[in-house]
Amino acid sequence: MSILPGGSNMRRKVNKVNKEVDAEEVDAKVIDAKEVDVKEVDAKEADVDHEDVTEEAVEGSSKAEDDEPVDKEVNADVSLSKEEEFVSDGKYRNKQRCLVVCSRGVTARYRHLLEDLRTLMPHHKKESKLDSGKESTGRALNDIASLRSCTSVLFLECRKHQDCYMWLSRMNGDSPGPSVRFQVTNVHTMDELRLTGNCLRGSRPMLSFDQSFDQVDHLRLLKGLFVDTFGTPRGHPKAKPFVDRVMSFVYADNRIWVRNYQILESQPENAKEAHEAKKDEGRASTSSLVEIGPRFVLNTIRIFKGSFGGPTLYQNPEFVSPNTIRSLEKRSKGSVYIDRKRSREKAKERKEMIVVPVDPLASVFS
Repeated sequence: MSILPGGSNMRRKVNKVNKEVDAEEVDAKVIDAKEVDVKEVDAKEADVDHEDVTEEAVEGSSKAEDDEPVDKEVNADVSLSKEEEFVSDGKYRNKQRCLVVCSRGVTARYRHLLEDLRTLMPHHKKESKLDSGKESTGRALNDIASLRSCTSVLFLECRKHQDCYMWLSRMNGDSPGPSVRFQVTNVHTMDELRLTGNCLRGSRPMLSFDQSFDQVDHLRLLKGLFVDTFGTPRGHPKAKPFVDRVMSFVYADNRIWVRNYQILESQPENAKEAHEAKKDEGRASTSSLVEIGPRFVLNTIRIFKGSFGGPTLYQNPEFVSPNTIRSLEKRSKGSVYIDRKRSREKAKERKEMIVVPVDPLASVFS
């Protein structure tokens, strides 16, 4: 056998090339196997994820069905807790203004009553007297209230220098109303009563209403008018951030009795009084009411749908005009005079009917 020159080197190179080719083929097979394994793993993971998603969706829907009423209850509790935990910021948001005015010819007593009401209402707007003899008084009051940006009107009207009527009206933009007319009786002012009660000027009142104001229909409407008129809005520039008085409205004998009281907090002087107060009322300090004034009685006449007029919503069937009462009193006095004259005429007739018989012995001693 002949040996070619350089044959061993050639064989080494061929063997090396063959080994490299075999190694590349093995590497390619391994890579293909790995890619197949990765695809299988991805497919398995996708199936598992899909099953988990479906299970979570089913469980979530069942939980949502089970928790719907619970969530509603929780939301209701949260809303209630938010309402209970409401803290006033003290800003002037409810901008209520009340126009307080009286008619011309008002007497001194009713003028002092109007001044007392203005003192108790720091949100009032003052205006000069109006002539109630004109037919356009209601229209003039509506125009003045709109110019002064007032949301309510309190008009004190005096007739014949002895009869006092109070108008309360609500101004609601383009459609003002309702309004009510009262007869004011039993008026006693602060200076007249000289009561011991006293409160801070401009303080906000607590409005106390009888249970009848929640049961009778027309009294519910009057309650809203009283709140808008006498309730001082929170944060008013002229109001003080204190509540030290109570304004009471009581419905009795078909009339509304209005009173104003001071909330008086008294501290015990010694330990014995503190113990007794704590035993009776649950706290050491005791609170009481002392009347301040003024006091007056309102007799409802009629409630109108509009402001100072319009369709009648309610009319008091038991109201009697003071003119009718005075005419009946004068008639009763006139009947007394007529009865006295008739009694004199009857006495004269009786005297004429009496006939004295002739005495037969009258001429014996003549």
